[in-house]
Order: sequence, then structure tokens, then C-alpha cells
Amino acid sequence: MSDTPVTELSFEQAIAELENVVSQLDNGQVALDESIKLYERGAKLKEHCDAKLKEAEEKVAAIKLGENGTPSGTTPVEGL
Repeated sequence: MSDTPVTELSFEQAIAELENVVSQLDNGQVALDESIKLYERGAKLKEHCDAKLKEAEEKVAAIKLGENGTPSGTTPVEGL
């Protein structure tokens, strides 16, 4: 488990750590106290990944396409 604050992780780093947390918990070889810490970290990682995905979806949704189908600008996210 990383000591890096979850908010400082990229999506890729967070998802990799989340996969590691799930693997450790599924293994069942972790002591109860450590399992609780892993679960709490996993919950924070999941929330962070969800937020990063939502942010990316909003950016994609904000792309305006021109008549020929090429990107021509963006729509402010507040307008969505």
C-alpha cells in the first residue's frame, strides 16, 4: 500500500493500486487490522478514480464537432 495521498495519484496509478488492494483482500492472507486499512484505502481510491472518469467524460462531452465532423472547439462544462 502506497503512502502517497490518493488525491496526488493519476488515474492509472490509482487504478493499479486499487487492483492491488482488491487482490490482497481477495487473497485473505491479510490480518484484520490491515484488511480494514486496505478497505479504507480502496474506498478512497475508487472514489478518486470515479471522479477522474467523470472529469474525463465531461471534457469529452464538451467537445464541439464542426460540419465535417472534426473538433471545432469546446462547450463550457457548466452548459452541459
